[in-house]
Amino acid sequence: MADLKMPEINSVIVAGNLTKDPIFRKTSNNTPVVNFHLAANRRYKDSSNQWQEDVCYVGIVAWNKLADSCKDRLKKGSAVLIDGELQSRTFKTDDGRNRTIVEIKAKRIQFLNKFNKNNGDSSDDDESADSNSDDDSADYEDNAFDKFLTDEESDLIKD
Repeated sequence: MADLKMPEINSVIVAGNLTKDPIFRKTSNNTPVVNFHLAANRRYKDSSNQWQEDVCYVGIVAWNKLADSCKDRLKKGSAVLIDGELQSRTFKTDDGRNRTIVEIKAKRIQFLNKFNKNNGDSSDDDESADSNSDDDSADYEDNAFDKFLTDEESDLIKD
């Protein structure tokens, strides 16, 4: 049998709301990092044709400029669309046990709430941030996520 080459795909897109305020910190070599959790909802009809809602809680980590852009824009309840990849990491708990978690390493974050660059209040522009951006500014205008959404999903995130 010929060797089959498995495609190397690790891509995730998820939208939801932050369950708590994000935790922003810097590593020992001064690299910015932010961690937060999203609640991503899924609506479906059950066997009796009644609408049900299922919630999936997902951990997110963002690094460098992407973490900096999250620092003042995100809080509990903020709506975001995340484009990233799954990653796992293992660490020791306080009682000495190893624990492994799977989370999304964000490559791009679309801020879905309105945000005013001057004072953090509402405005008319959705913003997104990209971990690969060469722009030193924390302000981004990008609707690149729209190409991943169905018409129904696009209608859900519009005002």
